[in-house]
Amino acid sequence: MELRQLHYFIKVAQKQHVTQASEELHVAQSAVSRQIHQLEQELGVSLFVQKGRNLQLTPVGKLFLDRVENVFTELDRAVREVREFLDPELGEVRIGFPHSMGISLLPTVVAKFRKEHPGVKFRLRQGTYSSLLRDLVSGEIDLSFVSPFPETHDLVTGEVLLTEELYAVVPIGHPLAEREEIRLDELSGDPFVMFSEAYSLRSIVLDGCRAAGFVPQIGFEGEETDTIRGLVAAGLGVGLLPEMALTEISPLEPAKIRISEPKVTRTIGLARRKEEKLTPVAERFRSFLIDYFKSM
Repeated sequence: MELRQLHYFIKVAQKQHVTQASEELHVAQSAVSRQIHQLEQELGVSLFVQKGRNLQLTPVGKLFLDRVENVFTELDRAVREVREFLDPELGEVRIGFPHSMGISLLPTVVAKFRKEHPGVKFRLRQGTYSSLLRDLVSGEIDLSFVSPFPETHDLVTGEVLLTEELYAVVPIGHPLAEREEIRLDELSGDPFVMFSEAYSLRSIVLDGCRAAGFVPQIGFEGEETDTIRGLVAAGLGVGLLPEMALTEISPLEPAKIRISEPKVTRTIGLARRKEEKLTPVAERFRSFLIDYFKSM
């Protein structure tokens, strides 16, 4: 079994067509067909079945594809690590982040790091809490900002970088808009603009409301902090947002009010895979982030 055969197999599986795969691989169609046939003979199974003009993976073909893709992921990582060991200043950091940290935090720390290490590249991936942890565990990313930080996880470790306060946001004309501080239960009669269920901030807000003695009436739902902020500013309800999401000025601005009771906070952590050494450039960026947040 050769890497070339496996590479051809993945391409045919992606294209579901030998001709299209051969064109993308810049090799003869017959060569691709021959390599696939030899691979099937060696394995003793059929990896594809004909379906019209296309090829479809058999059940065992799908299983084999999953394993082979994992092999190539690890191979790519090995090649990247070797290159970075030779010159960590030219490496790449693959980092995930939730939307709320992509507004100002991530651009700020990446820009500061690249001033000292201009040759380092970044591959960024935005996602929800669950998708970021999944991508981290699968090896798609090296590091990830996550909130809340997973204190107990079988496959993920890391460190808490920051504990951030959440503020109440209300429309400018709201009766409480001029207040500097309120109790959270003072908003119990208002409809809430809430994050959708995929976002960890939703559970933080719900837990805060329960601690204040009420279950919020959900008027609208959104998937990003900018959306929540805009809907609140437009008068469609009230909400809770992390301070980080309220630093940037926008045309529609809600009033920002500190919550005195109960305090609603979220932890922001930097996560990585357990029992796995980071590449030199990723470790350098991790150390930079830890020092950066200690100095804040």
